[in-house]
Amino acid sequence: MNSAADLADWGLIIVEGEDAASFLQNQLTNSVLGLTAVTSPAIASGPEAVRLVGYCSPKGRLIASAWLGLFSNKNGDNCFCLFISKDIAASTAKRLGMFVLRSKVTVKDATNSWVIKGYCTSGTLEALEVDKASILLQLPDVMAAGVAMQRALIAQPIASYQASAETASEDAQILWRSLEVMSAIPRIVAATQDQFVPQMVNFESVYGVDFKKGCYPGQEIVARSQYRGAIKRRLQLAHCPIDQLANAPTGPGSEIFHADDPNQPAGMVVLSAPSIANARRMDLQIEIKTELQAGGTFHLGTPDGPILMLDQLPYPLIAI
Repeated sequence: MNSAADLADWGLIIVEGEDAASFLQNQLTNSVLGLTAVTSPAIASGPEAVRLVGYCSPKGRLIASAWLGLFSNKNGDNCFCLFISKDIAASTAKRLGMFVLRSKVTVKDATNSWVIKGYCTSGTLEALEVDKASILLQLPDVMAAGVAMQRALIAQPIASYQASAETASEDAQILWRSLEVMSAIPRIVAATQDQFVPQMVNFESVYGVDFKKGCYPGQEIVARSQYRGAIKRRLQLAHCPIDQLANAPTGPGSEIFHADDPNQPAGMVVLSAPSIANARRMDLQIEIKTELQAGGTFHLGTPDGPILMLDQLPYPLIAI
């Protein structure tokens, strides 16, 4: 099974210049040094070429997350490409640009010049054909109905892009969104900016934080949270039958309540999507209090809203 979808909610930030690597090293939660440059249209894949990164406020809260790769542009120069939520691309690029100072770096929100697509296959990505101007980055595989689905983000210049019925299909959009939720790897959007210390959404367990690298905004708080066991919230997968949702909010930032403590939210939705495995349910990534996960029920939207059923994560959590 192969599927390609236009990702209207994704954007692209390009960082170039002689000091780009050292600049990003001092800004992001993960190390960018040692990344292998990829020449298009080869696919950036594996930890040597692709990194999940976070960008934190001074208080250690994620204001952005992105998939980062190092590519050679048409002039043969290296550039870092960050695939990021479209609704925060411009503000993130602007904030990064504020710290360039005298560094030989340019930070550009290139979202309006590129089309972002998501490609999924139950086979391999080797058969994927794109033009030489495209940028390709492979994401971790996701298991769906016992089948490992490979995924790739593709950025194509608008000037050379041709839309097709395949990329515009609703089924392709649903498949991509469902696999993203099932991966249990969070993506920060405008509604969830400045809400989570990285460990609250399992960033350390999906290789989005390097605790051995140097300083970056919020690094002291992130490190203290890790080594002092200060994290009391975690990302979990959950689902709810669609026929029970009615008008309940399911988008990122929607509040979650627990039956044992209905007077205050116990967490929030990180991402959600209709399930590709079961058309009658909605899958969700939720960030919730760990102390409440042992028992009781979680409700979506209101203290008496639809009941959420917790699912197993596809990876082990690193103990904090």
